[in-house]
Amino acid sequence: MIRTGQQYKDSLRDGRVVHVNGERVKDVTTHPMFKPIVDIRARIHDMQHEAAFAATMVAADDVTGEPVAIGSKLPYTQADWQAKRKAVDTVFDEIGGVVTRVGDETVGEMWSLWDGRDVLNEVDPQFAVNIERHIRRVIAEDPFHVSANTDPKGDRSKRPQDQDPDMLLHVVRETDAGIVVRGAKYETAAAYANQAFTKPTIANWGDSKLSEYAVGFICDLGAPNLRFICRTGFAQRAPIDDYPLSNRFDEVDTLVIFDDVLIPWENVLFYRHTRAATFIRATLHRYSAFAYVQRNLRTADLMIGAALLNVRQTGLDKQQAVQEKLSQLAVWREGIHAHLTASIAMAERSPAGLLMPNQSLLFTGRVLACSQMHEMMHIARELCGGQICVTPDAAAFRDPETAPWLEKFYSVNENWIADDRRKLLAFARDLLNSDYAGHRLTFQLFAQSPPFAHLAAVHRNFDWDATAAAVKKAAGLSDRVDAKPVAAVPASAPAPAVARAA
Repeated sequence: MIRTGQQYKDSLRDGRVVHVNGERVKDVTTHPMFKPIVDIRARIHDMQHEAAFAATMVAADDVTGEPVAIGSKLPYTQADWQAKRKAVDTVFDEIGGVVTRVGDETVGEMWSLWDGRDVLNEVDPQFAVNIERHIRRVIAEDPFHVSANTDPKGDRSKRPQDQDPDMLLHVVRETDAGIVVRGAKYETAAAYANQAFTKPTIANWGDSKLSEYAVGFICDLGAPNLRFICRTGFAQRAPIDDYPLSNRFDEVDTLVIFDDVLIPWENVLFYRHTRAATFIRATLHRYSAFAYVQRNLRTADLMIGAALLNVRQTGLDKQQAVQEKLSQLAVWREGIHAHLTASIAMAERSPAGLLMPNQSLLFTGRVLACSQMHEMMHIARELCGGQICVTPDAAAFRDPETAPWLEKFYSVNENWIADDRRKLLAFARDLLNSDYAGHRLTFQLFAQSPPFAHLAAVHRNFDWDATAAAVKKAAGLSDRVDAKPVAAVPASAPAPAVARAA
């Protein structure tokens, strides 16, 4: 079933406890800080039903043949990935901006766990059954699915057991019905999503094989004993004419409190097994990174477009210094585009038989996109000029006393009248200079994982041996060079059977 926007909104009226800006939210679908982004998610659902978009947004399920959302469909071919990319572009063209957490970017994390069925089977074969069932459920029921990762963490120099144990989400007891968990997770969009794949962020388990913190599950975000404490939204802080992005595309981040929440056994994906937790941390983003990098590409397009129009309207686009800065933006943008395209063209078969983007190309593309974003934003600011931070608000352009002066000084020529120039400057300010812009920059750096983890993913997936082999051959080195060491036999160990027979 592909849901409608109204069905999605109705699903959020489940009695969930949501707080923002010091108030209890009665209905996230109508609250001014949540309504704009809820409406966008509802619009995506509705686009799937409209003739103009259905062919791009919907595909036949490989198992049932039923129509399903492109974003949730399992990827088996390059065409599947190209269709996913086109669907995301279509959504962003329709809404006129970029949103990160709308579901398609996090469902891939469950596909990564499905790839690790052998690891899950070591813990309990039922866990592998659970992940497959939940993948099918997302495909069939079209929920808004997000992913909960980051804990408050507390003092990271201490083990969680040596401080308040709730600083990391953990299991407090088992029941016949399931496990009971306590702690908290930060999760963008949780307050207006249906379910979350919840898993640990701890990376070093030491020599521990069992841990109450090594738990992963699907959480129904309408479950009892959950509480959502949200940061203050950017919507409604200032008029939409002055901050068109802040008021429409803010994705509200949430601290989700688990106050002894029951997770039914059928929703548990792994539990107490640190190898399973380590596996999912290492492979979590093998699919979802594609969606995040595509968002960065679309953000690059907005930055280039805003900068380009600003230099064109003032006649500076013919200057060599300006063209060089525009070219720097273009090189960054095309580098992201090339990595996405190549990761599909050189895609790899996963352990579960899915087609995953080429991992080395995908993760190096993510590093390129994220590590240079702050520099590219500054270049775009330079090209837009100082007026993005000094231009009066829209109200001044309408005030009879001030409007004539602003009309005089903001009209460039017959093609760039004052109102269009004000709108472009307001858009650029919100994209590059506002509180929302700063938040988005930090969010893109950390949305999946911090920069050092981006580089760790590159290190795990780059083909180091191929480069070493090339140098060994070119330099004429012996086969002994760089050979894998043979494990030494302890002096006290018995001789191998062959030696004893001799």
